[in-house]
Amino acid sequence: MKIVLLGSGNVATHLAKALNANGEDVLQIYSPNLVNARSLANQLPAEAVNDLSQINQDAELYIISVKDDAIALVAASLADVNGLVVHTSGTTDIQVLASHVKQAGVFYPLQTFSKAKDVSFLNIPLCIEATDQTQLSMLRQLASKLSEKVYELDGQKRKVLHLAAVFACNFPNHLYAMANEILQENDLDFDIIRPLIAETADKVMSNLPENVQTGPAIRNDETTMSKHLGMLESKPEMKHIYQTLSDSIKLTLK
Repeated sequence: MKIVLLGSGNVATHLAKALNANGEDVLQIYSPNLVNARSLANQLPAEAVNDLSQINQDAELYIISVKDDAIALVAASLADVNGLVVHTSGTTDIQVLASHVKQAGVFYPLQTFSKAKDVSFLNIPLCIEATDQTQLSMLRQLASKLSEKVYELDGQKRKVLHLAAVFACNFPNHLYAMANEILQENDLDFDIIRPLIAETADKVMSNLPENVQTGPAIRNDETTMSKHLGMLESKPEMKHIYQTLSDSIKLTLK
């Protein structure tokens, strides 16, 4: 399949590599920053462009992988193409594309991506949507080449999934950063809690999280929680988060 990828960020980088590895023909990489476009294009190889007027008009699939607030602007530049135009957003409605292009769809990979860490698409859930069954079938076929986990989800369910993902991924990672701050301020290395993080994540691979909750809040250990809150007196934001999360956990005791 002839594909144009519009974007050069984390999602675009991993998606481009996965498509290329599975034999798809990535013709172009677009980014307003030509250096970024070239950096990714040279890994495939593909043509790098930084002007939307230079986009190849004869591709079969156009994948928009940019910030959500830029999707409509990029889509508007593709109004005349005949290929299917999709975005990779978890929260943007398909109508944002459909109002600009002839054929619209969604190709949303549910994963956290960083350029510095390679990932295998094989187990990454790919959530697809299209405005007609022919295009949906094409996306399903493409997604199945990349991943064993393909889901057809409408916009509302995709938004719910994205919200859940923020709670499951982004918030815990921020808490890891807070934990690291506490450790560093007391001359302790983050490595010491990596096994704990790994075991916590491993448990929910085979159990529901509410069934494996541990810690002082689930034990209603007010003495320990009071000590912890006292240690956070100089960090009111952390103290508030600790209290809020502890109260939320304690609600499960009722």
